Amino acid sequence: MTVSLDRAYWLGLLVSVVLPVLVGLVTTRVTSAGRKAVLLLALSTADGFLVEVIHPVEGFNAGTAAIMSLVAFAIGVLMHFGLYKPTGVSAKAQDSLVTAGQPRSV
Repeated sequence: MTVSLDRAYWLGLLVSVVLPVLVGLVTTRVTSAGRKAVLLLALSTADGFLVEVIHPVEGFNAGTAAIMSLVAFAIGVLMHFGLYKPTGVSAKAQDSLVTAGQPRSV
């Protein structure tokens, strides 16, 4: 059995590695963990379906897109809890933009 991944799939997997940081950039510290998880799931789903749309070899396959979405979500969750959270990357991403509760300068 030979398994080969095209460039589109590798790009999708690479994007799924940085999705948790993107979620941290667009949310605040007071955003619930459930909302962050739903946002990560939505971005992972978009990643999986976009990879399948831009895949140059075959036509669109919804099953492959769904599997790619689940793999992207799993990679995102593993990266968040395995690498980004313990090293503080998640906290730095959320601190880089304006967060809720900070007074606005007039």
